[in-house]
Amino acid sequence: MTMDYKYLGKLIGDMTGVPIRVYAGGERFYYSLSKLPADPMAACADKIMAIDTHIGYFITPDFEYYGIVNGEDIKIVIGPSSQMKQSDQALKELAFRCDVPEGLTAEFMAGMRGIVRLPLNSVIMVLCAMNYIVNGEKLGLSDIMIFDDEQKILKNAAEQESAERGFDSDIAEAFGSENVHNTLGLEQTIIDFVRQGDREGLNRWIAAAPAVRAGVLAADQLRQLKNTFIVTATLVSRAAISGGMDADDALSLSDAYIQKCELLGDMGAITNLQYRMVVDYTERMERLRRGKNPSRLVLDVTNYVRHHLSEPITTEDIAAALFLSRSRLSVKFKKESGENLVDFILKEKVTEAKRLLRYTDKTAVAISSYLGFSSQSHFSRVFKKYAGCLPGEYRASPVDE
Repeated sequence: MTMDYKYLGKLIGDMTGVPIRVYAGGERFYYSLSKLPADPMAACADKIMAIDTHIGYFITPDFEYYGIVNGEDIKIVIGPSSQMKQSDQALKELAFRCDVPEGLTAEFMAGMRGIVRLPLNSVIMVLCAMNYIVNGEKLGLSDIMIFDDEQKILKNAAEQESAERGFDSDIAEAFGSENVHNTLGLEQTIIDFVRQGDREGLNRWIAAAPAVRAGVLAADQLRQLKNTFIVTATLVSRAAISGGMDADDALSLSDAYIQKCELLGDMGAITNLQYRMVVDYTERMERLRRGKNPSRLVLDVTNYVRHHLSEPITTEDIAAALFLSRSRLSVKFKKESGENLVDFILKEKVTEAKRLLRYTDKTAVAISSYLGFSSQSHFSRVFKKYAGCLPGEYRASPVDE
């Protein structure tokens, strides 16, 4: 029987509310209920198209996921979907990576928000149904392997510029499964590192971590490790919130990590993900906090800037968001952080520019526009002032400079 794959794709797209692509006979069929001026898969197409197992999936750095089914002469890709609500900043960066024209960014963001948010388990079950139609295989959730390059991808996904950082394998014993409840001190230590954003302290502690064993949370070792992961996610997310991270950001990140953990079937991969999660929160807090004891104002300003990096941020914008006068905001920020507010905003933009220059192929012109600079020449002057070199020179410099 000749299969009408376009009909199948449209049927699944209508049923799930998630974009779908069918590659067959040298043609590509794309269908989406949500109107999008560009296919969001463009940001990671090479990695997705490289997956050649009958069923696979790919999780992006922002925890959006794509499902893939491969047959003899066909490839079906459904996605992206996510249980996380993506921030405006994340969607603007995705539009940037997909080369969406500036005038269509708002339409792209609205279209992305219109995609139905499905649990990854539901997406995988849809893949199982499609795989049965395409390959005649009867598979279930437990049969699906994860497409993941473990620690390398996890580190790059969370913060590309910290990719060289590693973990000491000796700490693996810190999350053992024997029935000895002596982890309170360990938990408090980790919480303190995360809340203070003390990345250097965490690295030193990891290198000489004590052999501590958690109490039994489940009879099965794999379930035990997952339960420990969930407890750790709860602890570090609350520590981040108490340290000043936006609550929605902290809890959404925790949900995404837990969701990814639940689909892992390898104990080493779970341990790897757990270490990455703790360091990820700590690094985010390090970037958020200005000094060891930042004021509430400094935290609020930092959160605002990080959520609006792709906009031409002004002192007036921040003052309005924080219900302060422009002059009072500038004086208080300088007094409480020791840094001029305009300098702080531009340094944050340069830091983001460095990440984009290092880990994307976007031109300096595109990055300049994306980050809200008035012109490329303005971007180059600001970059030179705070980075000590021009954007092109930075891109050409060694990664481990």
